[in-house]
Amino acid sequence: MQTWASLAALAVLLVVFSVLSPQFRTVGNLQQIVDAAAVLAVLATGITFVLLLGAIDLSIPGVVGACAMTVSLLVANSRTGLDLGLLGVALTVALGAAFGLLSGVVSSRLRIPTFMTTLGISAIGLGVATILFAGRRPVVLDESLSAWATGRVAGFSVLSLVAIAAVAVGWAVQRWTRIGRHAVAIGGAEDIVALSGVRVARYKTLAFAVAGAFYGLGAVMVTARLGSGVVEAGAGLDFAAITAAVIGGTLLSGGRGGVLQSMIGVVVLTVLANGLILAGVSPYVQQAVQGVVVVVAVAAATWPVRHRLGVVK
Repeated sequence: MQTWASLAALAVLLVVFSVLSPQFRTVGNLQQIVDAAAVLAVLATGITFVLLLGAIDLSIPGVVGACAMTVSLLVANSRTGLDLGLLGVALTVALGAAFGLLSGVVSSRLRIPTFMTTLGISAIGLGVATILFAGRRPVVLDESLSAWATGRVAGFSVLSLVAIAAVAVGWAVQRWTRIGRHAVAIGGAEDIVALSGVRVARYKTLAFAVAGAFYGLGAVMVTARLGSGVVEAGAGLDFAAITAAVIGGTLLSGGRGGVLQSMIGVVVLTVLANGLILAGVSPYVQQAVQGVVVVVAVAAATWPVRHRLGVVK
């Protein structure tokens, strides 16, 4: 029901903004919407694996910041003599996975609440990013990485194609691997899964690592778009990714939803932001509207299963 409700909300938004702004209906604006959704789609794909566990991940700002600075220093840039190209991109994705692995190990082995663990990892990431920044912003000179943002295929940026490929990989991992299947099961009934012999801590840790890899790729995409390494590249993206996943039907309580459902939320959020801009709505009002949307979405998502939630804190 949540998925169908999200699709219905998307249809309503498309109709309303098409009436309010003729520019909204143009092909060029459709391309802008897809391009604008690229980074958020990748981050939402990653955080979906954590939410399916019934956990939360607030590490995106720090992980993205650290990875953004890392990739900007590994590819051809204005500060170092390195020019690792795609290897630098791969190493950055691996760094994101390492951050996620650390989050998973600390939270599952030490049994620390994930919101606190990932908040600490975010602080570590921001510290690493600040050290790498060293008072000088590195400008990306790698033409192949810059082409991710400037190159276009059929009117869409290469970033959009990268995002589509990443989402496809995320869906495949969720659908066809033990990591994805066990994440759903753990979020639905962790105690039963543990009694059935599944190593819950291992798969929790792996789910966080998968999420971190997607955060690393998202950082590469942000850096390609900005053209330089920025410490605050991930600021606010954790809220946007969680909001998109929840709007699409991935429950905060875990066990329900998935990558494709989260993508519905990504499209809803992007269309909403695009339509409000074209309608001339103030940026401050836009933030308020998005806040209302997430509260309503969470309420709608948890209403059918409210009897299972027990004590809510």
